[in-house]
Amino acid sequence: MLTAEIKRRFLAHFEANGHTVVPSAPLPAIDDPNLLFINAGMVQFVPFFLGQRTPTYRRAVSVQKCIRTPDIDEVGKTSRHGTFFQMNGNFSFGDYFKAGAIPLAWDLSTKPVAEGGFGLDPERIWATVYLDDDEAIDIWRQTGMPADRIVRRGKRDNYWSMGIPGPAGPCSELYYDRGPAYGPEGGPEVDEDRYLEFWNLVFMQVEIADVASKEDFRIVGDLPAQNIDTGMGLERMASILQGVDNLYEIDEVRPILAKAAELTGKTYGKQSGPAASESHPDDVRLRVIADHVRTSLMLIGDGVTPSNEGRGYVLRRIMRRAIRSMRLLGWHDKALPELLPIARDCMAPSYPELATDFDRIASAAYGEEDTFLSTLRAGTTILDTAIAETKQAGKTRLGGDKAFQLHDTYGFPIDLTLEIAAEQGVQVDADGFRALMAEQRERAKADAKARKTGHADLSAYRTVLDASGPTEWLAYECLETESKIVAIWAGGQPAGAAQAGEIVTVALDRTPFYAESGGQDSDAGLLTGPNLRAEIIDVQRPVKGLIAHTVRVLDGGLAVGDNVRAMVDPDWRTGARQAHSGTHVVHAALRQVLGPTALQSGSYNRPGYLRLDFAWRGGLSDSARSEVEEVANLAIRRDLPVGVRYLSLEQARAAGALALFGETYDETVRVVEIGGDWSRELCGGTHVDRSAQIGSLAVTGESSVGAGQRRIEAVTGIEAFRYLARERDLVGRLAAQLKARPEELPDRVAALLNRMKQVEREAADLRNRLVDLDAELYADQAVDVDGIAYVGVTSTGDGKSLAEKVRQRLGNRPAVIGVVAGSGIVVAVNPAGIERGLSASNLIKVLLAGRGGGNDAFAQGKAVGDPAELLTRLRDLTAAK
Repeated sequence: MLTAEIKRRFLAHFEANGHTVVPSAPLPAIDDPNLLFINAGMVQFVPFFLGQRTPTYRRAVSVQKCIRTPDIDEVGKTSRHGTFFQMNGNFSFGDYFKAGAIPLAWDLSTKPVAEGGFGLDPERIWATVYLDDDEAIDIWRQTGMPADRIVRRGKRDNYWSMGIPGPAGPCSELYYDRGPAYGPEGGPEVDEDRYLEFWNLVFMQVEIADVASKEDFRIVGDLPAQNIDTGMGLERMASILQGVDNLYEIDEVRPILAKAAELTGKTYGKQSGPAASESHPDDVRLRVIADHVRTSLMLIGDGVTPSNEGRGYVLRRIMRRAIRSMRLLGWHDKALPELLPIARDCMAPSYPELATDFDRIASAAYGEEDTFLSTLRAGTTILDTAIAETKQAGKTRLGGDKAFQLHDTYGFPIDLTLEIAAEQGVQVDADGFRALMAEQRERAKADAKARKTGHADLSAYRTVLDASGPTEWLAYECLETESKIVAIWAGGQPAGAAQAGEIVTVALDRTPFYAESGGQDSDAGLLTGPNLRAEIIDVQRPVKGLIAHTVRVLDGGLAVGDNVRAMVDPDWRTGARQAHSGTHVVHAALRQVLGPTALQSGSYNRPGYLRLDFAWRGGLSDSARSEVEEVANLAIRRDLPVGVRYLSLEQARAAGALALFGETYDETVRVVEIGGDWSRELCGGTHVDRSAQIGSLAVTGESSVGAGQRRIEAVTGIEAFRYLARERDLVGRLAAQLKARPEELPDRVAALLNRMKQVEREAADLRNRLVDLDAELYADQAVDVDGIAYVGVTSTGDGKSLAEKVRQRLGNRPAVIGVVAGSGIVVAVNPAGIERGLSASNLIKVLLAGRGGGNDAFAQGKAVGDPAELLTRLRDLTAAK
């Protein structure tokens, strides 16, 4: 049974049992600062489980795309670890519980294939339950599961959470016995390769906090309702139904593996046994390649681009691991153009957008491989130098800081550093490297969390949300509200009040302030009261439903329960609306000029300024950049209407609305249209009413921000006027200085540059002639020191050039030349002097007490002390020789 068919049957089974089919959310989990990617099927439903939002349905079913990277080093080594996987899930929000979930899972698993089920043999299915969950055991017995195939297990195995504060509960897992060829008998506790877990039924009923591990956490209390969250691993079920050894051999992955084996000349499985522990290293690498190429396809498809931080860093690491594995198997040409189209063909039946967006995806992927291959060449050279220096210093261990620099600055893989160093007999301080990597990860995590939460524990925000309810958000309706302070945090901790000079975070019952999201910066403004004046310096949504305002108290004080007036700075909002609408206009102009593959992959805008990242390889020509600017301004001049519609996500997609990659969307989405269908995007930002209100738009820059990614920057409104005014003033001043009309400036400047180059050439010729004259004079004045011609001089020019010319003029006489020029000293020895046993490198090291270096003919170092004394000591050293 093909994977796409397994997916179809799962959705159909639960839809027939009253569940609403919910599409997969994109992989980037942007709404939770604790997660880089969605790692479980229930992530998009967390607000429903916590009671923060009320779903429009009581039952749901989905097939969610997921990424898990903590076990990345286990990929390929076991039958069950994959970086990307699809989680089939059915959910109940206060509707059915254990007595409903267990029969639904059993029915689909064991129902004959001809009747729409998976047809698993009931005699080969085992169940595990939490230690004291007698209720679940009774229900399993009622389905026909014998007691000897129901196993009680502890928190580590049968208590589920996301690994972070949030909903949790005991669970019951289903395992399938794949037979004695895969391991010993005895059930899941004995061997989890033979007994393969394929379904987890989570009985979600509590909220947890202070999560230290899977077994160490604090139960905050019961959830508002008892819920069901199940997860059936699509890849695991496919491996069972397709009769293959592991998830790397199913129909959506095996063709990638087969192509990699063909390219590298390997025969997959030839040297491995059926159990994962019996895998040959070549087979492990082939599985890594197949998994990571597919994962890269899915991540780029959802808008992630390779970079050195956050999600982009994870993608870069995964891609480079795949490329590196191909090289270890003997393939040294470009790998992704051979493998990525295979991955597309495997996954497009389930995700058709991968085929329609493949040009964009391929551009980003192939550009990253080009960059990495250059990195390998440059990094190998740097590493070779570092190893040579280590050996010269008499050491056998390369510092962890050097390995970290190669990894962090150049993207050079640590495994490659270890391998190359070992080949040359040098160890690497791997512990030091790991410590530096851990420090970097902690800093990045802390920075990201602080930006979203102001260092406060998310549970503190949820407590306020539960007590006071969601913030009434009125940013679309007005610029001022009468509000009440419902909470204050200082330094991440709850506080009752704040005084002048303090910076605190404040939650209001209602607010007109726009919270940073969708690339738009947060609003600025004031909170005022009878004894209060505080400026708003940031606005965030730390948890769904709650707006957190970072404020600086300027005068007076504020306290929980105070009534305040919240006022958005109207000029700030006007500039923000112009910039955000301008971002949409530029995006539409880019697609009109460059084509539909120039899709936005990220943006940022604040009053008067915007930047937009888009998929494109190679810089824009001057004419293309000018055309984008002109198309944008023509749309502004046409005074196109800017409208907002609220549609279902499917309706919006059917209407051609563009979604920002990486964003997550609710069932009902906000569609912003400019000129009807001229620009139509999903967007939650603030916008002008008509395009002419943008004022004007000036493109100020275009640059690269990564392989296959470009960035265009522009200014709008009054900032565009000021930018153009500065440009006009600059042109005017240049024209006045050059006594030319503005249109004559390019030719006049070109003529000046040509004249400057000519003058520089003439000056260089003159300097060379002067050096020749000096060299001839100094050679004639050479002093004989025990049969060696010695010249010691100071110069204001190029010391090395002068020393070389003097050396040439001294002919076959043994000679030593010393030239102090600026802060350096050069020592030269001619061939006859070298034959006499003289060495420029030895002379300068003795002269400078070990500093400086070079070879027998030339050496140089920093001139320390009086130049005349240095030259006298050099003459004495020459005589001593």
